[in-house]
Amino acid sequence: MDEVARYNKERWEDLARAGIQWSRPALSLDEASARALVDPEGMMGQVAGKDVLCLAGGGGQQSAAFALLGANVTVLDICDTQLERDRLAATHYGLQVTTIQGDMRDLSPFADAYFDVIYHAHSLSFVPDFRPVFDEVARVLRPGGRYRLSYTNPYYHGILETDWTGEHYALREPCVDGVEVIYADMRWDVENEEGEVLLVEGPREFRHGLSEVITGLAARGFVILGMWEQPQGDLEAPPGTFAHLCAIAPQWLTFWTVYRPDLSP
Repeated sequence: MDEVARYNKERWEDLARAGIQWSRPALSLDEASARALVDPEGMMGQVAGKDVLCLAGGGGQQSAAFALLGANVTVLDICDTQLERDRLAATHYGLQVTTIQGDMRDLSPFADAYFDVIYHAHSLSFVPDFRPVFDEVARVLRPGGRYRLSYTNPYYHGILETDWTGEHYALREPCVDGVEVIYADMRWDVENEEGEVLLVEGPREFRHGLSEVITGLAARGFVILGMWEQPQGDLEAPPGTFAHLCAIAPQWLTFWTVYRPDLSP
């Protein structure tokens, strides 16, 4: 584990203990809501009996949904507290989930062609170089398997609600792959389940260009089935607020791909 991974592990431990929304186990799912949680795009297909990896996806949300859909679920996450939430959710439903603490760039616990589906939660921005991640995903995914990736829209990364000029939000940072995103205040606003807002130091983040990510997928034999922006927020919110910014600049992009190594260059 390198310096970035060690630092980000500690930050995610703090965020999870503070009750960030991605650390709250989903304890009221049924089969329909489980599928809606992990496949709102309708691209996944049936997963009952299949081997699924929730990559950097601890927190007791996606793992619970896949287990309820009948998959054989493994979660790999860098944060021990997040993995505790996966075990809590599995116990709640009386289901089996395997949890492994580790770095998404090193999937050595798994043999080649081990998984049918890899569901990669929003985390790519926490590593300075995403290429080792894609290499490992290609190694452990079976040909014909599905890889779902969510990552930060590079055209959003680095913009703050305070960048509102009175007319628009200003793009001011060059979109250079691998550049660290630095904010004047690196703390995250974490609203816990009691509604209390805590300021918690966030992880280090790195911008990854859209062309680099798409080319990186294609070079390893991933055929893109679709790409979705994930707009959030509220257009009716006052300009200069986080809710308004998120409605103007979608924070996240989602890709569904199928692994076809026979088609790689």
